[in-house]
Amino acid sequence: MKLPLRVGLAGRLLAIVLVVVVTDFVLNTVLFDRSNTFALRDDDAARMAEHLVIAHRLIGRTPLEDRPAVARELSTERFALVWSPYPPLDGHRSELVALRRQFLALEPELKRANLHMQLMPLSDNGDIGGSIALPDRSVVSFRAHNRAAWTLNVGRLLGLALPSLLLVVLAWLLLRATLRPLRMLVRATSDVGSANPSPLAEEGQGEVRHLIRAFNAMQDRIHQLLQSNSQTMLAIGHDLRTPLARLELRIDGAPLDPELREGMAHDLHEMRDLLVSLQTYVESGDDKVPAERVDLAAMAQTQVDNACDQGRSAIYIGPPSLTIVARPVWIRRALSNLIENALRYAGNARVLVARDGAAVELTVEDDGPGIPEDRMIEVLRPFIRLDTARTRDTAGMGLGLPIVERAARAEGGTLSLSNLPSGGLRATIRLPHAVA
Repeated sequence: MKLPLRVGLAGRLLAIVLVVVVTDFVLNTVLFDRSNTFALRDDDAARMAEHLVIAHRLIGRTPLEDRPAVARELSTERFALVWSPYPPLDGHRSELVALRRQFLALEPELKRANLHMQLMPLSDNGDIGGSIALPDRSVVSFRAHNRAAWTLNVGRLLGLALPSLLLVVLAWLLLRATLRPLRMLVRATSDVGSANPSPLAEEGQGEVRHLIRAFNAMQDRIHQLLQSNSQTMLAIGHDLRTPLARLELRIDGAPLDPELREGMAHDLHEMRDLLVSLQTYVESGDDKVPAERVDLAAMAQTQVDNACDQGRSAIYIGPPSLTIVARPVWIRRALSNLIENALRYAGNARVLVARDGAAVELTVEDDGPGIPEDRMIEVLRPFIRLDTARTRDTAGMGLGLPIVERAARAEGGTLSLSNLPSGGLRATIRLPHAVA
């Protein structure tokens, strides 16, 4: 059922209600007509009418105290009679007008008996029922078991249930169609802040189109803001390199105390490293860098060998070769940051490379103080440094782990941090489906 796009959510719900009301009216009209035109085969109707005439004559001539017993004697397995001194309650039952007319045509004597014919509900076995009046105004109620009456009752039950079923089906179809743009919008929220966002197509009801239009505008503003901030930070880092280089030249030519000269050179070197770290963080996770085949095991062994050549404690545990498809520059930067953090804050590093099905895991462990459990998420935010585990006299801007996390996410992977039971930190990069 395709409604015009200009119809809003309220209009669709109103359409559902209208369809159900109209369907219910049509079905009830059809069932009412079926009840009015319901009739039995002539031989079945003749037997029932004859049975009623006999009951009317015999029970009417029987003393009051014997009438219940006589009614039971006249009853059969498929035709039950019950005498009562009071007329029965009609209840909400369908009158079988055509069937009453058929009985009266077969046995005119029943006209004096004030014959009533009704269709019993399915809760009452769905039989044909009714009553005849005796001369003293007492009543003989009857019930006949007939398969045709049962099928008519089934039709009534379906007619009552069909509007509800139709309501459920229509509600599901219309709400599914209505919520499809919203589901698309929910999926798009996970891409907010990505390098190359794409606007969503404006479709759905008026309210939904307005929401998508506002989302596209918000996404564009966020993208422009992130681009502006990135360009600003890159420009600052680039422009500061020139005065730093001039300061180094002036220090080299200035008559300074050797100890003072060494301290100033160290500070300038740290400032240069901070600028490099800032630029790396801004550029990390750039999906414009093409992916290629990378031997992760060889890359890890090279990083460990470099650390060992500098007299630092680092070991490699893993296969001699493990090729994956990834962006080598960011994987190398992530691995380098993890090893450097372990060596700087713990004095040792264990690098483990392993295959886990179609994924690979790159793990760096140390024996340092670790990170408090309640601050595991906080350390992944940029410019966050922990005073307890990371002393303030160490270099850095708190960008090491955020760079690793962004690089892992750019490869479709994850970074997880955990403290070892024996003490120390374990950082694991998991790259799913990355094996070449």
